[in-house]
Amino acid sequence: MKRISFALGLVAASALAGGLTAYAVSESRDTAPQTRIVEFAGSAGNHFTTYEGDKYPDLTYAAENAVEAVVNIEKIEEVQMAQQSSPFGFDPFWEFFGIPQQGQGRGRQQAPSQERRSGGSGVIISPDGYIVTNNHVVENASKLKVTLNDDRQFEAKIIGTDPTTDIALIKVEGADLPTLPFGNSDDLRLGEWVLAIGSPYGLQSTVTAGIVSAKARNLAVIPDQFSIESFIQTDAAVNPGNSGGALTNVRGELVGINTVIKSPTGSYAGYSFAVPTTIVKKVVVDLKEYGVVQRARLGISITDVTADFIEREGKEKGIKEVGGVYVASVETDGAAHEAGIKEGDVITEINGTKVAKSSQLLEQVAKYRPNDKVKILAKRGGDTKQFEVTLRNKAGKAELVSKDDIDAVSALGGRFADLSDKDRKALKVNGGARVVEVSPSGILAKAGIEPGFVITRINDSYVRSAADLAKVTSKIYLISGINRDGVMENFRLMQE
Repeated sequence: MKRISFALGLVAASALAGGLTAYAVSESRDTAPQTRIVEFAGSAGNHFTTYEGDKYPDLTYAAENAVEAVVNIEKIEEVQMAQQSSPFGFDPFWEFFGIPQQGQGRGRQQAPSQERRSGGSGVIISPDGYIVTNNHVVENASKLKVTLNDDRQFEAKIIGTDPTTDIALIKVEGADLPTLPFGNSDDLRLGEWVLAIGSPYGLQSTVTAGIVSAKARNLAVIPDQFSIESFIQTDAAVNPGNSGGALTNVRGELVGINTVIKSPTGSYAGYSFAVPTTIVKKVVVDLKEYGVVQRARLGISITDVTADFIEREGKEKGIKEVGGVYVASVETDGAAHEAGIKEGDVITEINGTKVAKSSQLLEQVAKYRPNDKVKILAKRGGDTKQFEVTLRNKAGKAELVSKDDIDAVSALGGRFADLSDKDRKALKVNGGARVVEVSPSGILAKAGIEPGFVITRINDSYVRSAADLAKVTSKIYLISGINRDGVMENFRLMQE
């Protein structure tokens, strides 16, 4: 089984300097096999171009400068240990008279806690100490310790996090700190040299080199219901501890944040993945300015127009060409619907940038905020149409959200799926969001709601799909739905 780690035939070759000698066997129809000696040239053949050193990449400039701005992050997390109870069990007789029992009743001691430590990396992006890293590097931290390349140490505080892109912004109190400038990840070309800088296995300030292997990869590894993935894939060696570190170009500009390793073992096995700066820059600016990411939405569900898609559904849907993003459904109160985009359209361009697959579409939309306007090109039948779309927020409104607006999906703590037509008929409902998975720290777990439960209402809002959960922005006090036995249940939550 392949493992996805967050940062993730033997061939031997030898050569001697100068001329090499090899032996070959030649054979003709009239003679026995004879051994002949073949001399390999000791210098480049005449098909080689002249070596021009100034036209080849020199990685030393980028490495020596960028390494100054990449930090090691140590996360210290308080973990509650299980409380052991009395071996004789709980006896209500003693409790009635106020006599405490070990691990039970009045006088019960707080379960002890212990520190769990883990490491990652980060990138200083401003002289006064703002640092970008991965959300999974700082998640659930009770304390963060940052070590600079020159061994100075600081305590850091979390400014904001975005589980949707796995990006976080933290800050240390410093001045005149070394920084890494943002580059444009859109300008990266396949085969271009890049450097990965971080602290793999705690080895601070490690630099590895590789090339851009692919762009706009979607791996479905960020554990968020509405994750945005459009990774830069490289073959620069990245291992656990590199997470949150820098991916730079040869000019020493930040083009990505190293995030994921895809490997059978959890360690580097040839490929690593970074969140591009087109996404990173927007996220950190929002976290610094608003305390929350201003996520723009089109209000559509989409799928890639691949050869398999055309083979399965092309004839039925009248689509013959590979490429673009098929609009599978349109929310009636969404931005796309308002602009005139319909189910069956194939989106090919946003603001002049071509989109051939869903990950590219998500990356482009992630650059913008609610109320921003974008121009979208889409194929409809044999025609190409242009739409001007005013983007909306998760609640379906063309306005910015505040830090007080909650993220209902994160607050609930789980993964959700839409109901099938068969499920809707069986349950006699118009829709709902089925709980697929429950995380231990969310509202669902605290309320005792288990996987299989179908949420049909939160507070005063009806839930007809998983996407409707994202539209809830007020504090959750009521969850209504249908349990696995088909019985309607209401969970009223205590307000803190």
